Amino acid sequence: MELSVQLEELFRRDRSKLIGFIRERVHSREEAEDILQDVFANVLHAAQDVAEPIENIGAWVFTSIRNRIIDAYRKKRPQTFTDTIHSDDDRDVNAFEHFLSDVTMGPERDLLSRTIHQAVLEALEELPKEQKYAFVKNEFEGVSFREMAEETGENINTLLARKRYAVLYLRKRLKELYESLGD
Repeated sequence: MELSVQLEELFRRDRSKLIGFIRERVHSREEAEDILQDVFANVLHAAQDVAEPIENIGAWVFTSIRNRIIDAYRKKRPQTFTDTIHSDDDRDVNAFEHFLSDVTMGPERDLLSRTIHQAVLEALEELPKEQKYAFVKNEFEGVSFREMAEETGENINTLLARKRYAVLYLRKRLKELYESLGD
């Protein structure tokens, strides 16, 4: 059987299983679909240059998928705090920024906005200063980690880790408030 036909058969037979594997490792279903399409397009193209038969096509495709996911992580922008507290199913009207920036709010929405804002500020004050710095600079001021590294002399990975710890703490600290908003 020709390699391209085997690949097409593999795609049809195992597509949902491959999407599930990718989806566990990426932020959205759309990104998972894009990765799978890219991998199969690249594998089909590469198959034209393969002279010897491939013993385990599934393993070859799986390895290509893992490599593509790693590439996606390397290129991906840092995840924002708002990204971490909202699932793919949330609507923009429920977005964290919406509550903080909606100028057409009535008294109830105004109180809600002030409550959220105050809770975030209080939680930020509880963070170690290095974590707070990394979080505030990146999340609120839009400063990239590369710019922060140049400014502070710190390693980019150190700054990323500090922000990650801040996000985990804030998520845990604000979980009850966030859940009460859903009610």
